[in-house]
Amino acid sequence: MGDSRRVLSERNGNWGARVVFVAEAPGRLGAQITGVPLFGDRTGDRFEELLREMCWDRSSIFVTNAVLCNPRDEDGNNDKPLSAEISNCSGFLRRTVSTVNPSLVVALGRVALEALRAVHPHDHTIKECCGKVFPWGARFLGVLYHPSPRTQTQRTWLQQKDDARSIARFATEALNIGPIDPRPATPLQKPTATLPG
Repeated sequence: MGDSRRVLSERNGNWGARVVFVAEAPGRLGAQITGVPLFGDRTGDRFEELLREMCWDRSSIFVTNAVLCNPRDEDGNNDKPLSAEISNCSGFLRRTVSTVNPSLVVALGRVALEALRAVHPHDHTIKECCGKVFPWGARFLGVLYHPSPRTQTQRTWLQQKDDARSIARFATEALNIGPIDPRPATPLQKPTATLPG
């Protein structure tokens, strides 16, 4: 992972956001190139679609990952983060949540949900809690599947969009976080370059 790029900067979004999304790790063809979590690849496209379903945009949220470097397998493809990698980045995740100080943290997938246990304990699972929001210390914790296309084998994309809308409804009704204009002032541009190899 010596050539991996860490993703934690002003490109994560609004550091004063009331909502933080936590995903798994920077994607090799997405955030690893763009420096923007969940942006620039198919997973990023699907995340943008979820945000539109929620009537939110990136200017008013913050996005980070359980692991800040892109984990790779022996062939150089994206891989699941190891437990040691999640543990090594848990301090960054804890400080990020504390610094942004959101009302709502949304876990995108099993890895993010497990990593957030190090920030504040919980006993939620992705299968039982998807589309729901729970009290979580001084905040609330929402649970969604990761927007990767591969998660459709566990939950259809239509169900995942319904889950996202359910989280947004809770945010509006319980936290007074209303719909956000889905037209960002400065649209993000997709990269034209690819990583070597």
